[in-house]
Amino acid sequence: MAQKGIREFDAKRMMSKALPDFSNGKVKFEANQVLIGANTDLTKLEQENPWLKTEKLVAKPDQLFGKRGLNNLLYVNKSWKEVQAWINERMNKTVTIKQTTGETTGELTYFLVEKFVPHDDEYYIAITTHRDNDTIHFSTKGGVNIEEVWDSVVTLDVPLSTEIDDLDVKGFLPKELGDKREIIAEFIKALYKMLVKYHFVYLELNPFTFVDGAPVALDAVAKVDDYASFQCAEMWGDLKFPSPFGLEKTIEEEKIDELDERTGASLKLTVLNPEGRIWNLVAGGGASVIYADTVVDLGFTKELANYGEYSGNPSTELTYGYTKTVLDLMTRKKDPQGRPKFLLIGGGIANFTDIAKTFTGIIQAIEEYEEKLKNTNVKIYVRRGGPNYKEGLKNMKDVGKRIGIPIEVYGPETHMTKIVSMALGTKGGE
Repeated sequence: MAQKGIREFDAKRMMSKALPDFSNGKVKFEANQVLIGANTDLTKLEQENPWLKTEKLVAKPDQLFGKRGLNNLLYVNKSWKEVQAWINERMNKTVTIKQTTGETTGELTYFLVEKFVPHDDEYYIAITTHRDNDTIHFSTKGGVNIEEVWDSVVTLDVPLSTEIDDLDVKGFLPKELGDKREIIAEFIKALYKMLVKYHFVYLELNPFTFVDGAPVALDAVAKVDDYASFQCAEMWGDLKFPSPFGLEKTIEEEKIDELDERTGASLKLTVLNPEGRIWNLVAGGGASVIYADTVVDLGFTKELANYGEYSGNPSTELTYGYTKTVLDLMTRKKDPQGRPKFLLIGGGIANFTDIAKTFTGIIQAIEEYEEKLKNTNVKIYVRRGGPNYKEGLKNMKDVGKRIGIPIEVYGPETHMTKIVSMALGTKGGE
């Protein structure tokens, strides 16, 4: 499971869609909000959302960081004209924000604008997921650093395979809520059902309040399991995974994200050092960690160019697209000292990934980049096992002979990461 943070805008958008359905209409939730980026057509936005010009508004960055009020990045109870001026002053500006984890510097590129909601009471709720159970946290003292009032938080564990309707949700809520216990219990149950169905792994509303008996999330933090993106595509809608604040994705990383969104398989890429000589093309999330760790353990941390994986039996076309992206990055520059570069095509012994099929995509990309691979002195080491691996390894060995690129091929009889030390032996360090 890969946890990915999503924008507050998207969390509230999905809540608006899901909560009435999961509560049989008992919970009404409206997300009166817009997301503004540098290229947003504000005139069109006004036409589609006429309330922007008539309501008092709240504006804040929506880029996966909190403590916006403490960082003077929360603009409250303002007109649309004032909000536009405030956003224009900050759009594409570099700022340093302070959080409990330290300081982070990045560029402001997206802002959330929503209706200002006058209110008296503020509550806290968070739902966390664990291996054996999920936990619902609730407090009547929302809107503050919850750690400072943690003794006010009550919790309810939801064992796996347990229906939330079978638990006494109302009973675990503080009695001081009085008549509100009923609607808050319905709200919590609907939130939990959405969390399960939509494959959320974390959801926090701090604070939320009630207006005319309907819940209003004043702030939301959410994470989803991005491995569920294929099966949840319709429920999630147009959901993008933004980079953490201060860590912007490269064009190539965004390209792989787009490929990943098209499939139930998994395609991941993080460029660590585009000048590096060691490039991994690894099948499987666990294997990708092991290969990267092995490179580091052998003392080549500064040479490790990327981290990523392809897994879940991706199609030949997708494997070709993934490999082509890696090879393009790898062959843009020669090593200044004339040393070879290494492409490590590895992985464990697959259970269901068709090795011959995925290797067909890899081979197509290698053939396309034949001249560039030669010019940048690339050596390729392969270790793989699984369905049709003998055919895949034979094809890989044949392409090396055919185009004149050194490709060493090994099967499951060779230890999974042995090719790393083979490549990075004495010759690799020269």
